[in-house]
Amino acid sequence: MARRRQFLAIDLGAESGRAVLGVLEDGKITLEVLHRFRTEGLTILGTRQWDYARIYEEIVAALRMLARRGISSPDGIGVDTWGVDFALVAADGSVLGNPVAYRDKRTEGMQEYAFQRVPREEIYRITGIQFLPFNTVYQLLSLVKKESPILAAAERLLLMGDFFAYLLSGRASCEYTNASTSQLINARAKDWDYGLIERLGLPRRIFQELIPPGTVINSLHPQLVAETGLAAHTRIIAPATHDTASAVAAVPVTEPQTPWAYLSSGTWSLLGAELPAPHITQESLEADFTNEGGVFGTIRFLKNIFGLWLVQECRRQWEKEGETLTYAQLTAEAAQSSPFVAAISLDDSRLLAPDNMPQMIQTLCREAGQPVPQTRGEIVRCALESLALKYRQTLRAMDKILGRTTQRLHLIGGGVQNTLLCQMTADACGIPVIAGPIEATALGNIGMQAVAVGAVRDHEELRRIIAHSVEPVVYAPKNTDAWDRFAERMGISA
Repeated sequence: MARRRQFLAIDLGAESGRAVLGVLEDGKITLEVLHRFRTEGLTILGTRQWDYARIYEEIVAALRMLARRGISSPDGIGVDTWGVDFALVAADGSVLGNPVAYRDKRTEGMQEYAFQRVPREEIYRITGIQFLPFNTVYQLLSLVKKESPILAAAERLLLMGDFFAYLLSGRASCEYTNASTSQLINARAKDWDYGLIERLGLPRRIFQELIPPGTVINSLHPQLVAETGLAAHTRIIAPATHDTASAVAAVPVTEPQTPWAYLSSGTWSLLGAELPAPHITQESLEADFTNEGGVFGTIRFLKNIFGLWLVQECRRQWEKEGETLTYAQLTAEAAQSSPFVAAISLDDSRLLAPDNMPQMIQTLCREAGQPVPQTRGEIVRCALESLALKYRQTLRAMDKILGRTTQRLHLIGGGVQNTLLCQMTADACGIPVIAGPIEATALGNIGMQAVAVGAVRDHEELRRIIAHSVEPVVYAPKNTDAWDRFAERMGISA
């Protein structure tokens, strides 16, 4: 009988983080959240940045909690994070300032600056990556353009998952799935494209050799052994360090021969398909689909879509104005509001970091000649229906590109808790939505740690374990005719 395995997943999102204990036993993973904490950044002298020292303190607190639970010798600890952002480290190991957040305005105009050096179509042909203004490449180019002394002093670039693994282990690494979000990886070779890097004028020295997800990096740093009470041989493991790659690894697919898609729903929505190889065509470029790295050599063919960020920012604004609100309360108010009144375009870049999200939603409705939502419930309903319409449009565009018909959509992540959005998605897309697991990212993180230590053989076994560990909820499409009419009224033909 396989022995009991215990892993700690440090799952960091752009709004919150959690430390999750995962126990693998009898072909099943059980989870327990040990610690939750905020990861929100801060703005200093006009620059949005991540307070990495505070996040590090929260991670160390979680390690102490683990030891106090009597688990002083876990089988592994792995960190996953959001993509594109990075820290720069000097030759002596010093961290060169707080990592700048992707919502900072330093990348304004950087895509055009890049295209002056390498044509847009050629960048896509090499990388297969969606053109988002905050991709790592454009953040780096902003440093090149202003001749940043920080970039000149840097010896290594560490994407955020690699960065926190470095702080825990003392060893720098560069895991493939998160590196693929940089728009500097050759999608077919699955390695840095140094020709592209040099043509863009980026320093070659900072890009390290890639490692695959499911790699043991090093043992816990001796300082942390002393501080936390964990064993010196505790392994720091690179799972799929990009949170969506970890989440997709944990999609509980039981019939892989049936065309399926995934929707990772959180601050961002990421909707796509799992492919054996990149799909880079003129059609995928025009539709702005991305080819990001997945586990076991797969490609995550997907599109990044604004997600529950819309509701999160509405809540944040209303709390600034003195309201104390829960997401459940906002969803209930949305459910009581009239359906199919207005929707906004989620392709509008003004939604990335507006000063006032409710006002921005109202502005976009007004500009489109639609009724302007007034109450909290109406504004949130507009946001959720806009998301469901975008999912419908994206799914059908993807199917057209890939020449297939998706028959089921696996919805994973925190958005699973929004039952109103789950049903809207099933109705808008016209196919069953299998909702769950909520903690897909943590499950995928732990699963790939288990692969690293030999406790799980392959992706098929991992998905079998995940399916045995969770009980998804199925949302059958109901009100499809009304959504067809709404989509047509909003100018969405697909």
